[in-house]
Amino acid sequence: MKLYMHPVSMTSRPVRLFIAENQIPCEEQIVDLMTGEHLQPPYAGINPNKLVPLLEDGDLRLTESSAILKYLAEKIESPAYPRDLKKRAKVNEMMDWFNTNFYRDFGYGMAYPQIFPHHKRASDVVQSATLTWGQERARTWLAVLNDHWLGDKRPFLCGDAITIADYFGACLVTLGEVIRCDFEQFPNVARWLDNVKKLKTWPTVNQALYGLASAVKDVPFVTI
Repeated sequence: MKLYMHPVSMTSRPVRLFIAENQIPCEEQIVDLMTGEHLQPPYAGINPNKLVPLLEDGDLRLTESSAILKYLAEKIESPAYPRDLKKRAKVNEMMDWFNTNFYRDFGYGMAYPQIFPHHKRASDVVQSATLTWGQERARTWLAVLNDHWLGDKRPFLCGDAITIADYFGACLVTLGEVIRCDFEQFPNVARWLDNVKKLKTWPTVNQALYGLASAVKDVPFVTI
């Protein structure tokens, strides 16, 4: 298997974390997002989305982080993707919630327009409006995560055991560490993140994330 990725990519990180934790044999190839390698051949030829990650396993290519996690978990018969139909449905629900609700506003509406120049809006007025909207919506989703999904003091999203939803969700939420979000105001979220960060390979896999956070530590951000 081969994983095309970038170590700071929010959607590459959960896949890399799952691979590392489970010691899955997989070659990694960095696609340099900072130089636009993902937009050019040969990578653009194998992934027309021009995004990372992409997993190759023989003649199979998968381009969505959520689908890659499910495939890898199935491949190694990991308990992190339960076989029980109802338990699996809850994992799928959480992964869809992060993808379609949380990440859209938290990532693309608030964090990315401030961190990456190519996501910045065309005028200051539009940029300000985007960030105000993204901040409001992100705060709403964090409250839902804190009060509903994690509100019964459960250690992980779907109960007492870690699942691929935790790998996926925690890597998206910790994007907020780059813009210095205060997760302590969401105590269940902070507690859950601490649980996921106990994974032995978390520091190694997330080294690039913390490097980015350090590089922009003096930049003022609209945050939570």
